[in-house]
Amino acid sequence: MKKILLPTDFSDNAWNAIVYALKLFKDEVCTFYLLNTYTPAVYHIEYVLVNPAQFGLVDSERSTSMNKLEKLHDKIKKTLRNPNHRIEKMSVFNSLIPEIKDQIKEKKIDYIVMGTKGATGAKEVLFGSNTVHVLNQVKCPVIAVPEDFKYEKPHELLFPTDFEIQYKNKHLSLILNIAKKHTSRVHVLHVSYGYDLTEIQKQNKALLESKLKKVANIFHDVSNQNVEDAIANFQIKNKVNMLIMINNKHSFFENLFFKKLIHHIGFHLNIPFLVIPSKIL
Repeated sequence: MKKILLPTDFSDNAWNAIVYALKLFKDEVCTFYLLNTYTPAVYHIEYVLVNPAQFGLVDSERSTSMNKLEKLHDKIKKTLRNPNHRIEKMSVFNSLIPEIKDQIKEKKIDYIVMGTKGATGAKEVLFGSNTVHVLNQVKCPVIAVPEDFKYEKPHELLFPTDFEIQYKNKHLSLILNIAKKHTSRVHVLHVSYGYDLTEIQKQNKALLESKLKKVANIFHDVSNQNVEDAIANFQIKNKVNMLIMINNKHSFFENLFFKKLIHHIGFHLNIPFLVIPSKIL
């Protein structure tokens, strides 16, 4: 049974991500955890010396959070009821990232599904800050869903790689699971810069080819392009439904996400990302 964490701030963006998750895993037995974290505004003010609970602030915030979670749960039951799915509600007085880390360890979460959102009036920012922090700090696969993306089956998966990663079963099982459940084809995209593959790259590529034999796959090599343009150009020619990346800080992924090159890709592609950490708890 899969365990999937759905952080929510009750926004339309968060609801869109929830819908995506429930549809993506509709044929699998899952427990979904609706998580809302709260801290009273006064709690953040450094010069407030008294306990916020003395003013009933925590109780008030908790009551609001629980009421909204109940309404959200009712909405799911009315529009996306599924006998394969169990929904649990969690309203927690904590900051989001520490609570997500706690829940990953306690419940052995398989996926986190979150919405992504462009900054108001500034398309330089693709992800909301919470999603960025989760990608940076948690060791759990994250599916990031653009706010305007309407669910479609992930028939075509794009997996860009430089073959520098020693692929683990934990990495590939996530890709294979989605591919098998949705009869997907995996497109492995390698960007060449005019150099032959090293022996390590050849070994990693051979391992990847061996593991992906269980599903439909195509290996692509492109040259004379940077990675973000190669991905964007591939999407123009091929209808990709999901982009998959392994977050290995020694690979090109670090440049994509943490040097903001991924923003260019995201706004042009408008497709979900599955981000797999190199080390998974």
